[in-house]
Amino acid sequence: MSESTAPVTLSITPGKATALRWAGIIALLAGVLMIVAGGTVWGVVTTQLKAENITVSEDAAFLGGADVAGPFSALAQADIISTHAKAMSDGKTYAELEKDDPRRATVMNASFLRTSLFTSVVSYGVSAFAIGAGILFGIVGWVVLTIAPRRRPAVAAVQAPRAE
Repeated sequence: MSESTAPVTLSITPGKATALRWAGIIALLAGVLMIVAGGTVWGVVTTQLKAENITVSEDAAFLGGADVAGPFSALAQADIISTHAKAMSDGKTYAELEKDDPRRATVMNASFLRTSLFTSVVSYGVSAFAIGAGILFGIVGWVVLTIAPRRRPAVAAVQAPRAE
């Protein structure tokens, strides 16, 4: 048993058609804005990380010897900083070390460096989310603009012939 499908016609008032088109335009523009903003933040964070001239330690679990210039290299460097700090402090954190312990300042600096690197990783994640959401908004806006009626249907005025 086969079923045939008939085309679906939508009836929409001119005011709703205009609102639908505006919603599509706004979604499309929001998508473009989110993509640009996400890409800009990604670029700024990358530029700032590169400017620090940080190299991932050779004994890192991954990306050893790579320049810190992206989310994965920042994560690798943060991880190895933690490993080194724990090794020098016998596994203790900054808060666990005695106040007069000479290693405390170094472990504190390691903690600050890790926090900064993790902040850049989070920034990359937010940027990627903004770009992904922007793509989605752009697609939705384009689809809405594609299906929305472009203008009011023209009504033809026909004059009746004159009787002579």
